[in-house]
Amino acid sequence: MIPLSTRMRPQKLEEFAGQEHFLYEGSLFYNSIKNKTFDSAVFFGPSGTGKTTLARIIARELGSNFHELNASVTGTKELKELIETAKTGFYGLEKKTTYVYIDEFHRWNKLQQDSLLKALEEGVIKFIGSTTENPYFAINNAILSRVRNVYEFKRLSEKNLEGIIERAIRDEEKGVGALNIQWEKDAVKVLAELSNGDARVALDTLGFISDNIDEGKAVTKEIVAEAMQRKIGFYDKGDDRYNLLSALQKSIRGSDPDAAIHYFARLIDGGADIQTIGRRLLVMASEDIGMAYPSAVSIVSACVQAALMVGLPEAAINLSHAVILLASAPKSNTAIAAYERAMDDIKNKVIDDVPLHLKDSHYSGAKIMGIGNSYKYPHAYGGYVKQQYLPDNLYREGVKYYTPTENGSEKSFKNYLESLDKQK
Repeated sequence: MIPLSTRMRPQKLEEFAGQEHFLYEGSLFYNSIKNKTFDSAVFFGPSGTGKTTLARIIARELGSNFHELNASVTGTKELKELIETAKTGFYGLEKKTTYVYIDEFHRWNKLQQDSLLKALEEGVIKFIGSTTENPYFAINNAILSRVRNVYEFKRLSEKNLEGIIERAIRDEEKGVGALNIQWEKDAVKVLAELSNGDARVALDTLGFISDNIDEGKAVTKEIVAEAMQRKIGFYDKGDDRYNLLSALQKSIRGSDPDAAIHYFARLIDGGADIQTIGRRLLVMASEDIGMAYPSAVSIVSACVQAALMVGLPEAAINLSHAVILLASAPKSNTAIAAYERAMDDIKNKVIDDVPLHLKDSHYSGAKIMGIGNSYKYPHAYGGYVKQQYLPDNLYREGVKYYTPTENGSEKSFKNYLESLDKQK
């Protein structure tokens, strides 16, 4: 049987859900498809976010020949044969462009990837590559330089997923609408949340439930939890994960490790995933501890990475380590406060240009224009020399964004900066 996620793939651009940060009516991406000017691109992001689906829609909208390869099972021999066929179409009477979509493109080595270069340069093919890896590390620079854009696909929002699930429940032709199964509202919401931004997981779980539920029985949140083998503690206990995350951060900020570990345990018991908790802990490491204990962000990052590698339930030990460390560490919010003050000036003041002596002078003609001539290299003066760094008007105002505290390690930074002020 064809999986529900395959049957429910959108066929039109208007049916596509998610990726609103680059795909919306009137966006350059949207217009390039409608105007049939879409060029080569790289799509990267997690599984189940629509990379393959969007590539197929683009080819359909453009009326082009479309070939789909998977780099894990296809080699350069097949690609070369495809390019030869594409040349016939491109240079023949039809002058038709061929779109080649290569899934998991990062699995090809440098030589395999480079086999695309000549065809891309000549315009024989248009290329869409998809990858779950960061393309700036996984794809050759020569390929990236010939591709107009790299688009990051983000995990689908719960709202996106709820819409996709409800469409499948209603659809009598491709979905499960003909089965006339009742879905409780909470069940749809839980399925969307537990799918973690992956439409394929959501739809295939929906299909599994629909194929195996007893006739006449309504789908509840408990059935969804059984199908996904996940806890739904938030729903059972009436907790709200965002309230618990807020309480966790405020307890850490207030240096109460007992309260912090309590709310952390409730998050784990409620079914919060490692990424949700880990992201919040990493933000806290810089926002609330910051310069008072600069190593906190490195340690917390290591704890989160360890948790991702170990997986739950043991991952809770790694995250607990991070929670207690942050709650017990000295506190400083000067990093975020300095950033917000600087951003406020940028948004609300007319700011002078970068001083001439700080501008890039690594090109011929810079010295003639007075650029970089009066710059003093601090290391040539023992590590510090007095000179202006802020734009002229901010320097004249004596602007200060960073105001260090005397908490933890930050006291030593404060003492150092004060000693420089005395030299000034």
